[in-house]
Amino acid sequence: MSRSKPASPAIVRQQQVLRDSLPFHDTQDFDDTSRGLLGRRSPNAVTAADGRVVWDDDTYDFLQGDAPDTVNPSLWRQSRLVATQGLFEVVEGIYQVRGFDLSNVTFIEGETGVIVLDPLISTETAAAALALYREHRGDRPVTGIIYTHSHVDHFGGVKGVTTQEDVDSGRVTVVAPEGFTEHAVAENVYAGSAMARRAGYMYGAALARGPQGAIGAGLGQTTSTGTVTLIAPTLFVTTTGQEETVDGVRMVFQMAPDTEAPSEMLIWFPDHKTLCAAEDATHTLHNLLTLRGAVVRDPHVWSRYLTESIDLFGREIEVVFASHHWPTWGNERIVEYLSLQRDLYAYLHDQTLRMLNQGLTGAEIAEQIVLPPVLEQSWHARGYYGSVSHNVKAIYQRYMGWFDGNPAHLWEHPPTEKAQRYVDFMGGADAVVSKARAAFDDGDFRWVAEVVNHVVFADPDHAAARELLADTYEQLGYGAENGTWRNFFLSGATELRDGSFGTPTETAAPDILAALSPTLLFDALAVQVDGPRAWDENLSVDVVLTDTGDRYRLWLRNGVLTYSAAPQRGEAGVTLTTTSRALPALASGDVTPDTLAQAGIELAGDATVLGRLTAVLDPGDPDFAIVTP
Repeated sequence: MSRSKPASPAIVRQQQVLRDSLPFHDTQDFDDTSRGLLGRRSPNAVTAADGRVVWDDDTYDFLQGDAPDTVNPSLWRQSRLVATQGLFEVVEGIYQVRGFDLSNVTFIEGETGVIVLDPLISTETAAAALALYREHRGDRPVTGIIYTHSHVDHFGGVKGVTTQEDVDSGRVTVVAPEGFTEHAVAENVYAGSAMARRAGYMYGAALARGPQGAIGAGLGQTTSTGTVTLIAPTLFVTTTGQEETVDGVRMVFQMAPDTEAPSEMLIWFPDHKTLCAAEDATHTLHNLLTLRGAVVRDPHVWSRYLTESIDLFGREIEVVFASHHWPTWGNERIVEYLSLQRDLYAYLHDQTLRMLNQGLTGAEIAEQIVLPPVLEQSWHARGYYGSVSHNVKAIYQRYMGWFDGNPAHLWEHPPTEKAQRYVDFMGGADAVVSKARAAFDDGDFRWVAEVVNHVVFADPDHAAARELLADTYEQLGYGAENGTWRNFFLSGATELRDGSFGTPTETAAPDILAALSPTLLFDALAVQVDGPRAWDENLSVDVVLTDTGDRYRLWLRNGVLTYSAAPQRGEAGVTLTTTSRALPALASGDVTPDTLAQAGIELAGDATVLGRLTAVLDPGDPDFAIVTP
C-alpha cells in the first residue's frame, strides 16, 4: 500500500494482548490444512486469455512465521491457513483444490468421470483447478456439476470445467437447491452495482499484498477477477432427504434455505460417510449481514439446521468438508465442531433478542455481548469473516429495523449536511483535526474516525483531514481480527490517499444477465427507472414469448415500471416477439430496431416507445464514492 505507516504503540499493545490470550499452542488446524496433499501448482498465477492476472496465490508467500505488528496475530494465523494451496484428498474418491479462489472446488469421482462441486468464481481459476486435479488423478471427463448455494463464488467458474453444449446434451447433470437461479441472478442484478463496488472494499481486491496491506478476507484470500459464467441447473433439490445418484455417486440432501444463502443445501455422501456442509459450518464465524450488502440471514434457523445435520448424520459421519477452509476428520471431533458452530449462531441470536427486549440498541448490544469461554477459545468460532459486532447489529436489524427507537434518530440530516453542522459546532475543520490528532496519539482511533469523517464530508479537499482519516483507518485495519474489516479500513485509506479504484470484480456478467427470467428482467429494469425524469411518461410495451406462450404487458406511468401477465385490453405502443432466452438482450440498454433484430427480437408498432423507456433508465455507478461525499 502506498504511503503506509507503521503500527502505532496502541495497536502494538493490542496485538500482544491477543498473543497472550488466544490458544496459539493449538496447531491442529495446520495439520488438517496439509493433510492429504497430492500436489501444488507452481507458480500459482492464473491469467485470462488477454494476459491479465486474475488470481495469484503466490503473492501471499510473505505469510510465514509470527505476525508483524501491522497484522492482528489471530487473522495472520487464519490467513496462513487459508493461503495454503494445492490438491488434497479429503477421503478416497473426494478431492479438493484449495487456494485457487475465494472458495474451494471439490471433485467427487464417479463411475465414468468426475463431479465438480462449487466451481469457483472465474472460468480461469476453475479450469486451472481441474487441470491440477487431472494431473494427479487422471483425465476424467466431467459428468456432473453441483452448486451448493446461490453465491457467485460457487458457480461463476462453471464454464471453465464444462460447456453449455455438454449440459444441453445430457452428458453433464447440473444439481442445485430449489430457488437457486432466481437468487443467484437477482443478487447480482437488483443491487449488483452497489454490492460489487462494496465487495471491492470487503475483499481488498485492489489492495497491495503484504503485511501493511491485503493478507486475506478470513473466508478466503480474495476474489478472483476473471470471467464469471452461469449454466442453469437441470436437476433441483427441493426437500431434505431427497436422494439422487449422478455418475454412480449417491447423495442425500439436506435443505438449508435462509442460512448463509437464501438458497442452500448440505450434501451427505453415504458411501464415503462424508458431509459437505456447504457454507453453514466453516472455520470462522460467518456473516449474518455481509459488509458488501445482502438480506439479513437468520441465525435461528441456521443453528436449527446444524442441529438437524447432527441428528441426521452424526452417528455415521467420519469427515466433514465445506466450500471454504479445510476438512475435519473423526466422528467425535466433527460432532463437537458442528455443535460449537450451532451454539455460536444460537447464542448470538438468543442473547441479542434478550438484550434488545431489555431496551438495548444494536450498537449497545454489540459492545456488551461476550461469547462463552469455550466459543471464545475455539479458533473456528473466531470472527474472521463475520464478526460478533456486526452480526449482532444485523440480528437487531432483522427484528427491529434501522430505527433504534430514539426520536433523535428518526429524521437525521444526511451525511454531508450533518457533517457541515458538526464541524461548525466543533469550531471548524482545523480545530477538529487538531483535537483529533491528540486522540490519535492516545490510540482512540474509533473516535478519530467518527469526528474526522465529519470533516472530510464537510470539506472533502481538507488535506490534513484526509491524511489523518487515512492514517486512522490504517491503524484500525492493522488491529482488526476480521479479514473484511481490515480490508474495508485499508481500502478506505487507499482511496483517501490515491483516489477510487472502482469495482475490481464485476458479477453482473453476460451469463448472469442471460439467465434473467422475464419477471426478473422487468424488475431489474424497474429499479433503474429515474422516477422524476419519468413522471410525465405514459407508455406500454407488450412482450410475447413464442417458446413458452407467455405474454406480458409493461407500463411506465407515474415514474413506475409495472407489468402483468393477465390479458389486457387495447394495443400496446410497441410489441416485442421473441423467446425467453433472447429476451434478456433488453438488459443491454441498446434497443434500436437493428440490435433487437440481431438478438432475435421482432418489433412491431412504435419503435420510439423503447427509446423513451431507455432514456429514463439510470444504471448503477461502479465507481460511486464511499469514504468521501
